[in-house]
Amino acid sequence: MNSKRRLSHAQGYLGLGMVAEAAAELERIPAPERDALEVLALRVAVRQEQGDWPALAVLAGEFARRAPTETSAWVTWAYATRRSQTLAAAEKILLEAEPLHPSEPTIQFNLGCYACQRGDLAEARRRVDRAIALDPNFRALAGTDPDLAPLRALEDTQGGLSAGSTI
Repeated sequence: MNSKRRLSHAQGYLGLGMVAEAAAELERIPAPERDALEVLALRVAVRQEQGDWPALAVLAGEFARRAPTETSAWVTWAYATRRSQTLAAAEKILLEAEPLHPSEPTIQFNLGCYACQRGDLAEARRRVDRAIALDPNFRALAGTDPDLAPLRALEDTQGGLSAGSTI
């Protein structure tokens, strides 16, 4: 079976939630062709479904370096790095991605979450407000994301939401 067909089968398996089968199909792709960007992207998706954060951080980092315009690669890399290493390492990744994707709300929102966890509530507020300005759907997430609990608590102690507050 050729590599394109194997890749198609792996995509189908993953779409059906058959993660082990998708991974096995990807392993059957010959080594030289396994380096193709579309194969790497699917390997990233498989590792994410498996919750293998250390391996996902490595693969997503490689994907982001090879395809820096793919916002999802940076976000996935930071997500896996936070879970397998540290928040500071994840923040560094998104700060590197930010100039490449200045209008990406997910990057702004996650940087806001990281700032909040570091205790920099002013920076957290600025980042979250920017994410909401870019995509109003982030308003609902800001109201429930556990990383932003310190920011919400501060606003509650100030008599509710402050003027201009978006969560």
